[in-house]
Amino acid sequence: MSFRTLWFEDGALHLLDQRGLPARADIVVARSAAEVARAIRDMVVRGAPAIGCAAAYGLALSLQSGEEFAAARALLLAARPTAVNLRWALERISRVEPRSFAALKAEADRVLEEDLAACKAIGRFGAPLVPDGKGILTHCNAGGLATAGYGTALGVVRAALAQGKQCAVFADETRPWLQGARLTAWELLQDGIPVTLLPDVAAASLLGSGRIGCVIVGADRIARNGDTANKVGTYPLALAAQASGVPFFVAAPVSTLDLRAPSGSAIPIEERSAEEVTHLRGERVAAEGVSVFNPAFDITPARYITAIVTERGVARAPYEVSLPALAEGKPR
Repeated sequence: MSFRTLWFEDGALHLLDQRGLPARADIVVARSAAEVARAIRDMVVRGAPAIGCAAAYGLALSLQSGEEFAAARALLLAARPTAVNLRWALERISRVEPRSFAALKAEADRVLEEDLAACKAIGRFGAPLVPDGKGILTHCNAGGLATAGYGTALGVVRAALAQGKQCAVFADETRPWLQGARLTAWELLQDGIPVTLLPDVAAASLLGSGRIGCVIVGADRIARNGDTANKVGTYPLALAAQASGVPFFVAAPVSTLDLRAPSGSAIPIEERSAEEVTHLRGERVAAEGVSVFNPAFDITPARYITAIVTERGVARAPYEVSLPALAEGKPR
């Protein structure tokens, strides 16, 4: 990859500030759990796997910065409520003994290394599902910027292209934060992969045109029954894909599975500031006084998902059977 999303160096966590992309590639340096939590909350770092990696380092940093451990853990946990990788990483780091900075930082290093390996395995399992000679449509950013590197949905894209498949890549803008326009397009072009950008509202027409062979998206949390929380706009994309007879795939590591949540109704959905909708680069674009509904995610029911690709294999319906099996380490 031609860039790094996050890395630990000189006693601090370094984060590529995704708020400035594609115009600027600034680096934010965090030396405490509070600073990592702020970076997660303010979208310096985003994407469920990358958030999990950052949180792991944040909790380790609490032991170096003198923060109270339980308070630091609670602060990190509250930073982004939907991404279950955040909770998973904090629970994993909390179990490390002895509770020292060196031990926790070493475990955070393993979380980062395992995420990169998982993304490459997701690519290997997902690439055979991609039809050759047709387009791939993706939403938001589920690439190296959302992970330790390589990506989940974009990992499948990278692997399919590496196999020689002739697949044009299409990316939704993904309003209101424009992760597709600002991040996915930038990331793919950085690695020499051509991509076509489209407004979110054009996706259904593109799917109906017959040019798209599959849709591939990431996930922030997957319930036991296969219901999936992902960036808002994913659900209508799944509906349009089904109406057009196009396979709809979710790519995510096993750490994104939440087997404690029986269905999507148990997944908390973060609502963000109204200004993300009413303003553009600090300038108001909406009428003064308008009310705003701004959920960061939506739930795609499992019945619209063709398959879920993980680093341990591909899960298909009934997900109540296939997902727990993968979580228990039984490859499929």
